[in-house]
Amino acid sequence: MPTTRPHDAAITGLIPMAHVADVDRSIRFYSLFGLEVADVLRSQGGVALWSMLRRAGAAIMLARADGPVVAPEQAVLFYLYTRNLNGLREYLVNSGVPDRGPYKGGQNAVSGWGGVWAVSTPHYMPLGEMRVEDPDGYTLLVGQLERDGASA
Repeated sequence: MPTTRPHDAAITGLIPMAHVADVDRSIRFYSLFGLEVADVLRSQGGVALWSMLRRAGAAIMLARADGPVVAPEQAVLFYLYTRNLNGLREYLVNSGVPDRGPYKGGQNAVSGWGGVWAVSTPHYMPLGEMRVEDPDGYTLLVGQLERDGASA
């Protein structure tokens, strides 16, 4: 078995793909974060089966699940970054994502858009971090690394 890998065989990209109950609903949700549809695959009946959303260095693929998506069984979370965490939170709430207040841990009931929790300041993200749950119960943590567009 080889012990080294050729330099040109290194991974050059990684895009998560989440299975969701309704691809169009998830497109609307992730569009709130500024992601734009790069591609959509639809059935002959017009049902979205798969989509790729992108913005700058961020991307996600969404695929229609074959069965129910059970929120407590989602074993992945997505970490996102923004330059204006408080502005993004305000925009999400004003766009209809339920405000869940301070995050207190544990499973919370997901209905509709899931929710967005208050900004906290853990030691590893001193400019702030917030928790968001998407319509299928996936957890998104959104952190702010920069202040006013400059490095923190």
